[in-house]
Amino acid sequence: MNRDSIIFTISVTFFIALLLVLLSFGILYKVSEQREENSWQKRNMQAAKMLLREFHRKGITKELEEDLELINYSIVNPEMQQKIVENPNLQSQKPYKKHKHYMQMQELKLDGKHYVYIQSKRGDILLLNNNEMHSYSHLIFVLFVSIFFIFLLLYLTTLQKLKPLKSLKQKVENFGDEEFDISCASDKKDEISLLANEFDKSAKKLKKLRDSRNIFIRNIMHELKTPITKGKFLTELASTKENNLKMQKVFYRLESLINEFASIEELISTKKTLQMRDYSLMDIIDNAVDILMCDEKSVAKEFENINIKVDFKLFSIAIKNLIDNAIKYSPDKKVSIKIENSKIIFQNRGGALEYELQRYYEPFFSPSKTETDGFGLGLYIVENILSASGYSLGYEYKNGLNIFTLEPKS
Repeated sequence: MNRDSIIFTISVTFFIALLLVLLSFGILYKVSEQREENSWQKRNMQAAKMLLREFHRKGITKELEEDLELINYSIVNPEMQQKIVENPNLQSQKPYKKHKHYMQMQELKLDGKHYVYIQSKRGDILLLNNNEMHSYSHLIFVLFVSIFFIFLLLYLTTLQKLKPLKSLKQKVENFGDEEFDISCASDKKDEISLLANEFDKSAKKLKKLRDSRNIFIRNIMHELKTPITKGKFLTELASTKENNLKMQKVFYRLESLINEFASIEELISTKKTLQMRDYSLMDIIDNAVDILMCDEKSVAKEFENINIKVDFKLFSIAIKNLIDNAIKYSPDKKVSIKIENSKIIFQNRGGALEYELQRYYEPFFSPSKTETDGFGLGLYIVENILSASGYSLGYEYKNGLNIFTLEPKS
């Protein structure tokens, strides 16, 4: 195990703490045993002194026996005393110190009973101690075992809490290889789980950033191909005023595409802050038509002008893509724009979508194997811009018309 690791430090800390607890309970156990032994000897000494004091004066009397019974002691008769003293199973404790009333006194134990054996000048006497020995040792042992298991449970729980760190470490190491497809989110509230959640969010953001870069590069190649081809063709023609004007439009188109891609890349990578203000819908559509460089007669504006709160530049790009798709896939190359109950509606003639609308949000999704162009990034870009602008995109096919609806989210 790595000595610099948190798990090693925690393990050593728990071991030392457990060792200290064990030592503390050991000392407590010894102190408790010694205290009980001293108390036991003190009671035995008191009983022996009471016995010898009366025994030396009057011998064993009924009054003496009654006094001893009050403190739970009784005198063993001589016959039984002899059998007990000579029993090979008799356990003998260390003799007490000599006293003026006796020559020797010691504790004896046989068959679970405790005795006090007194040897004096006037004879030997055996007392039976009928007191119960109150030892707290078993309670101390039970308490120690309970605390031990509590320590063990806390230790295992702590290790379980730290377990995600190992997995998290492996995922961090894989970041260098751009392996962002990870999942380490947790519904727990401890610090490690919160760290894992933040790491999971960061991984998803980085994955989205990487994907947006890839899409950005692929789209540049895809979209710039047409104006570059037109520009190359125009360079081979004679230099006339009309051809020069067309060449300017090609460069304008290239510049517009590059600016559009830059805005889209910033939006998708979550770096761009939208400039939300009130703008005229008519101005936004006119700007979209200018960017698309299509014939204005192809776009029928069948609505009374309204103001909407959006990012002018980005929303124009979304409208441009909707107009572009509508014209591209319409037999008559036309699209009409209407407004109904705050909804912006785009209509064009043509066949219905082959799949659900959500499938066309996928970058470069092609509706069929034979369709190489498809919607490209059109609806993917539209969906991202509308989502960031607080709008949702709906679709229905009715009476030979494809109807796309932009509706503000409630």
